[in-house]
Amino acid sequence: MESWTVRRVTPEDAGRMRALRLEMLADSPLAFLETLAQAAARSHEGYRRRLGMAAEGPQLAQFVADPGDGPLLGHAGGTEIPEEPLVTVVFSVYLTPASRGGKMLASLVETVADWSTAAGRHELMLEVVVGNGRAVRAYEKLGFEDTGVRLPHPTVPVLTQLQMRRRL
Repeated sequence: MESWTVRRVTPEDAGRMRALRLEMLADSPLAFLETLAQAAARSHEGYRRRLGMAAEGPQLAQFVADPGDGPLLGHAGGTEIPEEPLVTVVFSVYLTPASRGGKMLASLVETVADWSTAAGRHELMLEVVVGNGRAVRAYEKLGFEDTGVRLPHPTVPVLTQLQMRRRL
């Protein structure tokens, strides 16, 4: 089994995070809010700026599963939203195919949960494309519940997303 740690991103992760982002979008294009072409067109400095915004503070955070050397193995982000100041939206959750089915998902989500709690937000919310049963089951194992709310997919209007929440 590979060894890895979950940690918050830094701007120095730009190259490795770009590689992971491109993999995410190639592997699961409907799960994220940008296209592979958009992510590929972003400059190295653009990645550094984005990671710099997520590297500290209570409003936005990104966490990675880092083996220490080589490619990053997973990612999960969290952000506050003005409409619900006590809720953290979990976004861009991804594990490389070889990393799925173990404890990495739980470690990433729990790290987002700890960050959220420290920021005074005691509920997590995320959205999953309807039909992605594997993701729904994985999140249910982590304590998320389907709220019954259904929303149009933000970039593919013919798809629907289901909302899941978890109290912390």
